[in-house]
Amino acid sequence: MNTNNYLVIMAGGIGSRFWPMSTAEKPKQFLDVLGTGKTLLQQTVHRFRNIVPTENIYIVTSTNYQQLVLEQIPELTPGQILLEPCMRNTAPCIAYAAWKINNLNPEANIVVAPSDHLITDESQFGRVIQTGLSFTKTTDTLLTLGMKPHRPDTGYGYIQADETEHRSILSPRTPFPIHPVKAFKEKPNRETAEQYLDEGSYYWNSGIFIWSAHSIIKAIRVYVPEIAKIFDRDEEAFYPENEQAFINENFPTCPKVSIDYGIMERAVNIFVLPADFGWSDLGTWGSLWEKRKHSHDGNTVVGSGVHLFECSDTIVNVPNERPMVLQGLEDYIVAEANGILLVCRKKEEQRIKDFRKQVTLQNH
Repeated sequence: MNTNNYLVIMAGGIGSRFWPMSTAEKPKQFLDVLGTGKTLLQQTVHRFRNIVPTENIYIVTSTNYQQLVLEQIPELTPGQILLEPCMRNTAPCIAYAAWKINNLNPEANIVVAPSDHLITDESQFGRVIQTGLSFTKTTDTLLTLGMKPHRPDTGYGYIQADETEHRSILSPRTPFPIHPVKAFKEKPNRETAEQYLDEGSYYWNSGIFIWSAHSIIKAIRVYVPEIAKIFDRDEEAFYPENEQAFINENFPTCPKVSIDYGIMERAVNIFVLPADFGWSDLGTWGSLWEKRKHSHDGNTVVGSGVHLFECSDTIVNVPNERPMVLQGLEDYIVAEANGILLVCRKKEEQRIKDFRKQVTLQNH
């Protein structure tokens, strides 16, 4: 295992689209939403077990979740939990981790991964990641993983690859082409998504990145210098005795900007590694319904007391001890957690964030 390999897991989100199961106090990355016995965060750490040494894993999260991370990932030390005093989107989050790791090891090669994604083919995932690390170790590039689309999905952003040019890196079993990125595309409408699927050179934007510490810091200095100036301010800021005080004072002054908008859509040395390893960002109840096992009617249920009659294509997630009878539902979400019952059409699930806001306001 290469001791220059590092992993940064972004675990600060509140998972509002999985409400009421996911709450600000305990978001979805800390939940076992698939019923596997492991939370999404635990699954994320586990899939890197043969790629990155445990001591090289860093989790960036809110100060509110420090104890949850330490409870769920006890093999990490408190120094491996990077605490954000407030949410500032992904560019400041990644910058914090990059400067911290570079201070420890300027030769570092870093994978950045969200904490709440599902990956079903972990062997293939490992081969893809190792391929990407081999590429960024010897090139001044920023690499993103593009997921091969299987349907015209309107819920993902897309990456357009320039497939007239590619570089092949051989992993033990599979040649993976790596292409320059032509463009990043926002979430499309249905017709555009179908065009992307037909054309074949468009991939879902996974939000998984690979780069060297040197390359990402260089890019931040060029494209979001206002963030770089903050982390360049004090050479001793990342000494253990100084770090948290420095972050608490300076991190809130970072602009709120995503890594995609701040760097990936603007830099010239961006490459994409197309991959297919059973990926889902599990961003919504509908995506969770797709990944769970279904009955012959298309229903998927968590909760031993649930009885369905004339229901189809419905996802139910309620406490095990809760008796519940449902009749006549088609394409619905039924979820009960934290004293709240949600019944919502799957096609209307984008409104769940608004439902949550309104209920929260009324309860306060």
